[in-house]
Amino acid sequence: MGILARFKDIMASNIHALLDKAEDPEKMVDQYLRNLNSDLGKVKAETASIMAEEQRAKRALEECQSEVEKMEGYAIKALTAGNEADARKFLERKAVYAQKEADLQTAYELAANNAKQMRQMHDKLVADINELESRRAMIKGKAAIAKTQQRMNKIGSSISGANQSISAFSRMEEKVNRQLDEAKAMAELNSSPVDEMKDLTAKYESHINVDNELEQLKAKINGDSKIDDELAALKEKMKNNE
Repeated sequence: MGILARFKDIMASNIHALLDKAEDPEKMVDQYLRNLNSDLGKVKAETASIMAEEQRAKRALEECQSEVEKMEGYAIKALTAGNEADARKFLERKAVYAQKEADLQTAYELAANNAKQMRQMHDKLVADINELESRRAMIKGKAAIAKTQQRMNKIGSSISGANQSISAFSRMEEKVNRQLDEAKAMAELNSSPVDEMKDLTAKYESHINVDNELEQLKAKINGDSKIDDELAALKEKMKNNE
């Protein structure tokens, strides 16, 4: 039926449109449910209309069936009364109603099938909406966790950049230390060559100077001793004169 296909297309297009532009899952979930509830309103109204059509077809069929039975009853009464001509007329009218009954039966079966399909679509849509309503909180919770993870990933990238900076800093420090060591080595190479003989003579000259100084100290000590002796003798002499 055209209406069934149309509503299937409507719902399918809504789903595909939402999936195509699903930039923010939380907002899209809410929008999806709004669209489904809007579709549900349309499906509900159309379902009620088709179910009403089924009831009209059913009433028409039942009225026709009643007429068929009624014409047959009149034919029996006419024959009982000995009026075969009247009975024939009632049977002819019964045949007309019988043909109409067949057409009405076909119409009713089609209407009943349409109503069944619309009812199934309506019930399925209601079930889907109820399920999505119950899952909405879970979806939003997962979306929040995903956003948190994304922020953590960005922080992790920043930390990785910092580690690279620290590593680069360490390389620069190592390079500076190497340059300093090279500069010291170059300074040693540029200094005057070592004069071993000069160092050797300086060693012994220092010993000579020490010996001279030692002799001078001995002479001084001896001189001081003589002076002390002379002073002692002078004191003794003065004492004797008294």
